[in-house]
Amino acid sequence: MSATTPAATPTVIGVPAPQEDIDAIVAFVAAVQDAQRRAHPEAFLSGFREDAIWTTAHGKRLTGLPEIGAFTRKVLPPQANSPVTATYTVDLILFVRPDIAAVKIRQRPVTRDGGRFLDEIFHGQEDPSGLMAAHPEAVPGTPTYVLAKDDGVWRIAAAQNTQVLDVETLTAG
Repeated sequence: MSATTPAATPTVIGVPAPQEDIDAIVAFVAAVQDAQRRAHPEAFLSGFREDAIWTTAHGKRLTGLPEIGAFTRKVLPPQANSPVTATYTVDLILFVRPDIAAVKIRQRPVTRDGGRFLDEIFHGQEDPSGLMAAHPEAVPGTPTYVLAKDDGVWRIAAAQNTQVLDVETLTAG
């Protein structure tokens, strides 16, 4: 699979939700991917509620849009020159209520020039620990976004971005 292959349809569970909300959430995650790839802080931050909480893949807790914004404006722009970016695929949407959704995302590191998935080096490995240490840029992520729909717009209320360190998950692909 290349980084340009269309994403599979996500699994949707929980309370019934209209297809337009599913489509809006998938589009929301695609916009997050685009903002990350372009290293555009304001586009990224437009997806957060003012009172949001965010935990980075390295465990840093950020509370409220001002704190999330300060962090994002500091760390995202330097990523524009990185040879590595990521794809974001919605795997699962749990509609807790019609206006609250927990969204599980598969985040895969990919080269900017050619779209080669870097995490494929782990697939089929019995013990990927040495590769993980040698190639930290290839370790994928597994974010969870809790989205709230306010005035018809889905935004992040809470999110946790976690690196995949589970050997079974990492090596299965």
